[in-house]
Amino acid sequence: MQRGYTLTRMTLPGGEFRAPARASGTRIPDFFIVGHAKSGTTALYEMLRPHPQIYMPEVKEPWFLATDMRPRFQPKRGGTPPQTLEEYLSLFVDAGPEQRVGEASSSYLWSRTAAGNIASLQPAAKIIALLREPASFLYSLHLQLVQNHVEVKKDLRKALALEDMRRKGKHVPRRSHRPQMLLYSDHAHYTEQLRRYYDKFPSDQVLVLIYDDFRKDNEGTVRDVLRFLEVDDDYRIEVLKINPSVRTRSQQLDEVVHAISVGRGTLSSSIKTVVKRLTPQRQRRELQKFVLRRLVFGKPKPPDEELMLDLRRRFKGEVVALSEYLGRDLVSLWGYDSID
Repeated sequence: MQRGYTLTRMTLPGGEFRAPARASGTRIPDFFIVGHAKSGTTALYEMLRPHPQIYMPEVKEPWFLATDMRPRFQPKRGGTPPQTLEEYLSLFVDAGPEQRVGEASSSYLWSRTAAGNIASLQPAAKIIALLREPASFLYSLHLQLVQNHVEVKKDLRKALALEDMRRKGKHVPRRSHRPQMLLYSDHAHYTEQLRRYYDKFPSDQVLVLIYDDFRKDNEGTVRDVLRFLEVDDDYRIEVLKINPSVRTRSQQLDEVVHAISVGRGTLSSSIKTVVKRLTPQRQRRELQKFVLRRLVFGKPKPPDEELMLDLRRRFKGEVVALSEYLGRDLVSLWGYDSID
């Protein structure tokens, strides 16, 4: 296990980190779960965290190494992410000397700078990526962004139609602190994203997992990850249900619960102040999740079949290329062999 690195300077003008210089006592991550969102990253993070030989911070997604995705403002939700290298490394100060240290930022897979930054910070890092069939991935991602009040277009087709305008900074919702997240098509360029990591790391340091395999046997998949990380794989794993997609049942109630969680929204300022004082941020997030599941969100609305077919046609070339790149028949697994 390599550790004990710090950096002589924060970033270069192009957003890349300088090569690390050795310094005693500084822990940096040994592994990174790089994405994608809505593909099992949260479940994997939660199942790895309790392992005694693994340390992952409570802050699941620091985003720090995605230097091309600095937010245009800092949202209140979830607290302020680390802004400096010192703040980032402070996430790992409680790690034991023999623990594998990791973090899970789902932005790192579609970031253009994260792979290089990780390689500069920790050349021996192990990379874990989870991939999901593109159409269902984008549908689920869009639902999540609507749920989080980042996306205002509840119709995915309309959101996709705005991509060109949003690249130019137009029609970006005011709550969208990272407009790149709304460029849905970019998220599904899997082959290009993986190539950035294989260009920086030896193949034995990169593990690509398929969402379907994880759903079918998440315990077995986690044991594969434990072996990849070279920790005890005979550990008792708590199996978690991978987060389902949800849809908003009540927009008004959703706003209220959102305000409870982040301290803003339609509640009066006095109520927000009381809620924030009585409930720590982590408890507010847990309260939000509980109420959202029970009252606000219903079962996911079935995807529009025509839209999903259009998306599958659009990304068939990507799936074919990915299959060839990984040496696995994802065309058949994901049902693209029946797409014209």
